[in-house]
Amino acid sequence: MATNITLKKIPAGLHKDIKASAVRHRRSINSEILAILDEGLRPRRRTANDILASARVIRERLKNVWLDDLKIDQAKREGRL
Repeated sequence: MATNITLKKIPAGLHKDIKASAVRHRRSINSEILAILDEGLRPRRRTANDILASARVIRERLKNVWLDDLKIDQAKREGRL
């Protein structure tokens, strides 16, 4: 069963962005808001390829970073981990 919700005091800039996004996706403003809420609130199911791609990006960023037990312990003590 669908429920109605009324949004009030939407900032002009946000309304403009939602409207532009709706036009890009060829949806009504209402359908665009529902799509945004659905995407933001439901857990996204990641494929194995998505996970591997993320791991590759992280590995590339950490290419020249070497962590040993001492560095990890120091980071923990400093509150970075």
